[in-house]
Amino acid sequence: MITCPFCGAEAIPGADVCDNCQHSLTDLNVFEPESAVERALLNDRIESLSPKQPSTVAPQDRIGDVLKKMVAESIGCVMVVDGEKLLGIFSERDVLMRVNVAAASMADKPISTVMTERPETLRTRDKIAFALHKMNLGGYRHVPILDGGRLVGVISIRDILNYLTERGAAKA
Repeated sequence: MITCPFCGAEAIPGADVCDNCQHSLTDLNVFEPESAVERALLNDRIESLSPKQPSTVAPQDRIGDVLKKMVAESIGCVMVVDGEKLLGIFSERDVLMRVNVAAASMADKPISTVMTERPETLRTRDKIAFALHKMNLGGYRHVPILDGGRLVGVISIRDILNYLTERGAAKA
């Protein structure tokens, strides 16, 4: 970890700006990557992962319908949006932790009652190392990607694992 000299907040090596105060940290990155994979993680940006187009639902959509959609599309999460505004995320973890065995009795309730509100997000220009760090700290498997405050994609831990596998295989 590196410490922001402006506010004292901690940031991961490779971060462009301090998340707390938005000051540039590019001159503080003293971490020297030991491998091509480490170098790629610190230099490549989320946009290089080609974030998938997110599947979206409205806050009033019924839980049962959203679950059917997730099964039909073989996806692990949906973004809950109102127009272009991201309100929340509903993931497999929400199914397990919030819906659970009550799925049948909750099928007609709106998804907004069980979604994760104000989810952590990333930007297309954030570094992959930052995304990996944020996902690890928060225990997130899916993170919405914003560009100019607009929802443009979603990445999953599987996307990062594929990225690492490709980088490792390319160097072998």
